[in-house]
Amino acid sequence: MSDQSKLYDSSLLKRVLKYVKPYKGLFISTAIITIVTAILAPIRPYLIQFTIDNYIAGFDAEMLLKMTLIMVLLLIVESVLQYFYAFSANLLGQSVIRDLRMDLFTKIIRSKLQYFDKTPIGTLVTRVVSDLETIAEIFSQGILLIIGDLLKIIVVILVMFYVDFQLALVSLAALPLLLWSTYIFKNAIKSTFQEVRNEVAKLNAFVQEHVTGINIVQIFNREKVESDKFKAINQRHRDANIRSVWHYSIFFPVVEIISAISIGLLIWWASKQVLKFESTPGHIIAFILYINMLYRPIRELADRFNTLQMGMVASERVFKIMDQNEVIQDNGHLSLDYVKGNISFKNLWFAYKDEDWILKDLNLEVHEGEKIAIVGATGSGKTTIINVLGRFYEFQKGEILIDDVNIKEYTVAAVRKNIAFVLQDVFLFSDTIANNISLFDEKISREEIIEASKIVGAHDFIMKLPGDYDFNVRERGGMLSVGQRQLINFIRAYVFNPKILILDEATSSVDSESEELIKQATDKLTQNRTSIIIAHRLSTVQKCDKIIVMEKGKILEMGNHQELLSKDGHYKKLFELQFKAEISS
Repeated sequence: MSDQSKLYDSSLLKRVLKYVKPYKGLFISTAIITIVTAILAPIRPYLIQFTIDNYIAGFDAEMLLKMTLIMVLLLIVESVLQYFYAFSANLLGQSVIRDLRMDLFTKIIRSKLQYFDKTPIGTLVTRVVSDLETIAEIFSQGILLIIGDLLKIIVVILVMFYVDFQLALVSLAALPLLLWSTYIFKNAIKSTFQEVRNEVAKLNAFVQEHVTGINIVQIFNREKVESDKFKAINQRHRDANIRSVWHYSIFFPVVEIISAISIGLLIWWASKQVLKFESTPGHIIAFILYINMLYRPIRELADRFNTLQMGMVASERVFKIMDQNEVIQDNGHLSLDYVKGNISFKNLWFAYKDEDWILKDLNLEVHEGEKIAIVGATGSGKTTIINVLGRFYEFQKGEILIDDVNIKEYTVAAVRKNIAFVLQDVFLFSDTIANNISLFDEKISREEIIEASKIVGAHDFIMKLPGDYDFNVRERGGMLSVGQRQLINFIRAYVFNPKILILDEATSSVDSESEELIKQATDKLTQNRTSIIIAHRLSTVQKCDKIIVMEKGKILEMGNHQELLSKDGHYKKLFELQFKAEISS
């Protein structure tokens, strides 16, 4: 559904307002302040009229002072009410988006990896940050102020007709022209605001993607090309903002002209009445103030409605993510308190899209404490096996059993708690080494982290860093080498003490010195655990109990290193090719 069709969708507003329920008292008190402020607004012009006609014209200095003090007191009361309104409305908006942001972030981090394959990260960042700030403005600058402005307009018009029916008609003669101008402006600015939000999302997505992939940009000397692309996106973003500014630059002068016309008509008509002693100077001044009080909220209503509309557009985008059905179905009830580590893949079929099968009728048994390796060409389905085992993707047919129980009968948290992954692409957060190892799990002590580091063989290099375990590795671990990051990854897996261990191309991107350390770490880590090793270098899997050779989603061969070499099959060809390549290098 398009943004345009969602602008007045009451169901969206109801969903947003559901988040107000915990703050009902704050919402009601803010609404009451808005109403009281609107009712108080016409009192000052009336008091000014009364003072001019009775005490200034009558030269009554004592009553003039008293009326001035009353008006000052009224002004203070209005100022205090405006303060409390601004504070409470923004507090309400920020409280609502805090809760909504938590729900949105929780939804995102529980989504399938497949969802992130097709959704730009920068777009999600825009939804979680700037779109939610736009929703907050529904409360601080939108719905409550719209109610207050409409109420103020009604009260002012009623007072004007009560004070002087004819003068009210003359003063409001230009009002239809203002309403028509406001309607045109509202529709024009609405489309430009939508365009601005779309360009912001594209800008965020582009920047996030290119900063993340900056090494590729620089390695292939693409700085100039990518800068030109960014220039074009940035230009469109600027142009969209300029178009919105252009509409404002026309609308505000038009409002001022219409307001001046109303005041001109008022003075023309009222002056004749004053000359005939049918009206008073106080009357004229009061009506000029009424006109200003009337035209200002009408002018601002266009902004308020656009704020509300943009909040609805942002809500539609946020709830689209909330409603996406890309979350792993967590219908299991078993907790996996004790895991032996037996794994069975039975008649397993998996496709990332439709029936483009990556795994085809896979059958595989992995026994408790066994160390198996899965090898094969790129695209053979090696990594897919561990993705479905960890429930990052849902398989379509067949079943996976852990300790003879279907994996879907366990909770997702229980499965992942007992499986540790050491991946080729190591991700470290911009934090200390200790926090990157423990991932802020309070159950893991500093002593356990140090002991695990010693076992893995990383303690010495960590102690040489400034601050040792409190050394900040910066974003994505940029202060460490590839090998050092991988060792941190091994320590992380070790301290969580999993019963099932997955190693996915853990040595493919490291130098020979780091590879030796990682091989030693692998030996330590795989002891007394069911281990599945995805490997490209066959030299790293020769000690495995069983080696699985895959091609196009199927198992070609299975056995230990010597058995597979004796078969003179696919594994032997792979081994000889790699052996020759190592000799020649």
